[in-house]
Amino acid sequence: MAPILQSLGRTVGAGVVLLVVLILIVGAATGSWPAATHGWWAFFMRWLHVLSGVMWIGLLWYFNFVQIPSMPKIPDEHKPAIGKVIAPAALFWFRWAALATLVTGLTLATMNGYLGAALSLQKGVHAVGIGMWLGIIMAFNVWFVIWPKQKIALGMVEASAEDKPKAARIAMLFSRTNTLLSIPMLYAMVAQQNGGL
Repeated sequence: MAPILQSLGRTVGAGVVLLVVLILIVGAATGSWPAATHGWWAFFMRWLHVLSGVMWIGLLWYFNFVQIPSMPKIPDEHKPAIGKVIAPAALFWFRWAALATLVTGLTLATMNGYLGAALSLQKGVHAVGIGMWLGIIMAFNVWFVIWPKQKIALGMVEASAEDKPKAARIAMLFSRTNTLLSIPMLYAMVAQQNGGL
């Protein structure tokens, strides 16, 4: 087991294999193969959406609850490790998880036939529509504000010394905005299925 757990790729691969085995076992035990139905594929897309969202919001909260508050406590000689190694890797997964969450959510809404109704906040799907709009705003912030400003702040693109702290502040403020929006967004998404809002 240790060789599997010593590699992230092997760990994730083993998780996918375990998932497939469980699906096959349940299918064999019940005599039905759920993958043959639209309902199962809609469920599977919801699972991908939640999986992507956990990665995205988890990293958002990591930045805001751990990394940003911890930076002033880190000695200056150790900060390059954060700025050159940890932050770029975290930002890679952060922005792609945001896109995956958006794409799987829109795909799910299309598969279930409520995309237009949700985006226009119609009765019956207004809760998920509110969550969708908040998620769209948040994904926009990630790709068009936070990521471009972080590239400047981290020195990944050419910028003057005075532009770096300005870019870092803007990235932080939009990251905090996304943290603020994530709370009602998550509530609205869960409320749609559970009678809230």
